Amino acid sequence: MKIELVQDSYGKSAVRLGKITRHADKHEFKEIHVNIQFEGDFGIVYTEGINKNVLPTDTMKNTIFALAKEHPLTTIEDFGLYLTEYFLSHNPQITAVTVDLVQVSWERMENELMSEPYTYIGGGNEQQTAKIRRTHESIDVESGIRGVRILKTAHSGFADYLFDKFTTLPPSTDRIMATELESSWQYHNIEIIDFQKIRIKVRNHLLKSFADHLSRSVQHTLYAMGETVLENVEEVIEIALKMPNLHYLLVNMKPFEMDNKNEVFLASGDAFGYITGTLRRT
Repeated sequence: MKIELVQDSYGKSAVRLGKITRHADKHEFKEIHVNIQFEGDFGIVYTEGINKNVLPTDTMKNTIFALAKEHPLTTIEDFGLYLTEYFLSHNPQITAVTVDLVQVSWERMENELMSEPYTYIGGGNEQQTAKIRRTHESIDVESGIRGVRILKTAHSGFADYLFDKFTTLPPSTDRIMATELESSWQYHNIEIIDFQKIRIKVRNHLLKSFADHLSRSVQHTLYAMGETVLENVEEVIEIALKMPNLHYLLVNMKPFEMDNKNEVFLASGDAFGYITGTLRRT
């Protein structure tokens, strides 16, 4: 019997990086979480226990911190490209390097009573994401957002669906539509591109389409949102969306001798629908 190693990679996960950039009148703080994976000539590490080609994952972690000191961290895409170029050029045993990056949201503390140049407050669950895979022949960049909780109280329904003997869900032409959006997109090319400007533009079109669309289902709105981005953001060639259907269930108030006119809902934590779709410009 012949046994063959058909896939291998290794790396470091959950490298959590914070950086302060000090300006004359304010500080800029960013928090970025990085996962990194190497692919390459590592077969003898597995089969023979020979480690001569292994860069320790602890060294990967230290390198990320050192390169963060040199880099302005303008966007996670730019930082990811910087990381992958460094690791690939300094490690001839590597054929590909992939980094996943997440930027945690921190917002400067500002309101009508104060404007604090050095103080931040957590910006909620929304995160910016990026994935960069670099080989000696190619570079692939994927940008995204996740944890975007959105809800609308009108212009949403779900009816005329398949009924069988186990169907209990009543049809509705007027329901709450809520989701926690996750989306990622790919580019025609990455030459001279402002990743943050495109991220803001994509996000704005996604949210406007969600708000404007007369929805017949989550799938129906997911397609409309992706279509809007591809029609309006020429740099994007493909977009993927994940939209769990967060349920708000009309409370039965008849036992209280009250008429619930689509006003009071139970925010359900039970099983939920999970809808995904990917649209590509052809």
